[in-house]
Amino acid sequence: MEIMYAIAKIAGKQFRIEVNRDVKVPLLDLKEGSSYEINEILFTTDGKNVKVGEPILTDVKAKAKVVEHGRHPKIIVFRKKRRKGFEVTRGHRQDYTLLHVEKIDGLTAQPKKAAKPKAEVKPKKDAKPKKTAAKPKAKPKTAAKPKVAAKPKTAAKPKAESKTKTAAKTKKAPAKKKTETKKSSGE
Repeated sequence: MEIMYAIAKIAGKQFRIEVNRDVKVPLLDLKEGSSYEINEILFTTDGKNVKVGEPILTDVKAKAKVVEHGRHPKIIVFRKKRRKGFEVTRGHRQDYTLLHVEKIDGLTAQPKKAAKPKAEVKPKKDAKPKKTAAKPKAKPKTAAKPKVAAKPKTAAKPKAESKTKTAAKTKKAPAKKKTETKKSSGE
């Protein structure tokens, strides 16, 4: 399928526009239902041929219709300077204009209209319906396998046996005997 589109400059910003598509652009000073002509086309393609402007294409123009004006959802703007006690919170809603692109003049090929669906073929009255082979029944779902517990990263150390106070007292190490040393007097 060939994609036909153009890159247009609208209200100082660039947008990709296609025939029979809507595009949200910054707020334009137009009434709803009025027509708008886009003169600044920078690039076009019809799937095979490409035209690039230097900076704009003078022979290509687009026609659009203003559908509505509105506002985008609110965004929160939060500013902070650390260690200074400075915090500012503000909300912002950007205004927009919704344009419906009706046609792009100057493309080498024009978009094709949607093809009409083909009429369904009705079966004849005398025709017998074909027998289809019986489909095998679907297999019953098996029970989910139990999940395996995750292995710990390190092996757990065995806990030291707790000693009771009485056991601690009975297993005291023998006290060192004090050896008395006699001071010799200088006689």
